Amino acid sequence: MRQWSTWGLALLAGMLFPLGLAPFDIWPIVPLSAALLYTVLVKADRESPSGLGLGFCYGVGFFSVGVSWVYVSIHVYGNTPIWVAVCLTALFCSGLALLFSMQSGLFHRLASQHWGWRSIQFASLWVLFEWLRSWLLTGFPWAYAGYAALDSPVSGWIPVLGVYGLSWLLVLLGCLWVEALLRPRIPLRWVIATTSTGIIVMSGLWLQGVNWSSPLGEPLRVAAIQPNVPLKEKWQPRYRSQILHDFATLTAQYEEGHDIVIWPESALPGYRDQLEELLDQADRRGRDTETTLITGLPTRDAAGRYNSIIALGKGSGTYHKQKLVPFGEYVPMERWLRGLIGFFDLPMSQFTAGPTDQYPLIADEILLASFICYEVVYPDFVQSQSREAAVLVTISNDTWFGDTSGPWQHFQMARYRARELERDLVRSTNDGVSALISAAGDVIAAAPQFTEAVVTGTVQPRIGHTPFAATGSLPVLVFALITLVLGRDRL
Repeated sequence: MRQWSTWGLALLAGMLFPLGLAPFDIWPIVPLSAALLYTVLVKADRESPSGLGLGFCYGVGFFSVGVSWVYVSIHVYGNTPIWVAVCLTALFCSGLALLFSMQSGLFHRLASQHWGWRSIQFASLWVLFEWLRSWLLTGFPWAYAGYAALDSPVSGWIPVLGVYGLSWLLVLLGCLWVEALLRPRIPLRWVIATTSTGIIVMSGLWLQGVNWSSPLGEPLRVAAIQPNVPLKEKWQPRYRSQILHDFATLTAQYEEGHDIVIWPESALPGYRDQLEELLDQADRRGRDTETTLITGLPTRDAAGRYNSIIALGKGSGTYHKQKLVPFGEYVPMERWLRGLIGFFDLPMSQFTAGPTDQYPLIADEILLASFICYEVVYPDFVQSQSREAAVLVTISNDTWFGDTSGPWQHFQMARYRARELERDLVRSTNDGVSALISAAGDVIAAAPQFTEAVVTGTVQPRIGHTPFAATGSLPVLVFALITLVLGRDRL
């Protein structure tokens, strides 16, 4: 009975974790959730229940609540029967839960007998497995602990350490308080827990006032279009003329008085070479009004088909998406899966990844780092692609996830990239959340979800680099690895 209650506590701890992220934003839940997993692992026998099993239970709760919105993509938009969608979603969440199983199993095996080192090892393993999740099987860098810090008192650490560093800090704090509560009669543990919390919070508050970058030139007047086109209509021939008409009309309307007009991912239902007349007209109008038009649309050449973003008018450049979404933009093992069920045959699911040496888009001599949908959730990818950029631009189509927490989690990660790099960011999506975000990660202006809207305002180009922009996540990852090894006192 005790074993089942322990496994149930691990499951509950995992289910609590997403409440610390958007749209709930109860940030103390994240260190609490990690602390509960740490507690059951520390108190568990080395054989029964195993760290592997406890970690798996935690992971099932974590991903079943945190990312089960993939069901909407599979069933609603993938035209997949309910029972198949449920099975695929369960398989997806269970597969990801295996990573928490491995993480907990390693901790259960390698944890130091010293409570201080043990806490540090747990935080370091957590971060290393978050990093592993960022690239394993193309990567799923979602729902990191550090994202809870965005609107917390420790947010000042974000441009210094990045999301992995904040994950380490939040998880460590949870572990230190567990150790204090497990041995309440040992004053030293209380002193270390309270002192560590005070130092991290107070220094985080102080760092909020530090400016790592400075303004470059005048602010840019921006209009981000949110067309709210139903996904089931986007690629239907009978809606094509209306979508193209709306594109031309809204673009012409907002070119006057704005430096940049931005449309979302795949805003146009056709390849670029099929829409040359429309795009040429928009390009000429942009030059006449001295406006840069940026839009997402599919492109193709002899090497393949791309999910792209282009700049016209007073701007220039084309960017092809590099981080493709499995099954949404390409089908792994296509030879066997294509046509098996509707989900494996989604529209525009035959894209090719763009080259790694692409140049930023330009808007009137201002360099823009552009990211399409899923790309903005990769912290080091965004960092490496933004070294020369003065403004960040991300376009997306989160319609695939419906009215779930998925779009809000995605939006939170976009805000986090702005804070990490201290760059203003413009986000244009099909049905929300479209927004202008400041270099501090604050929302300047935003449109409600599921409405046709235009977000207008100004963004400030900036120059200079945060510590994270200069180094990326490497220092934090090396630190995590070193502390994991140094704390080991048994094999």
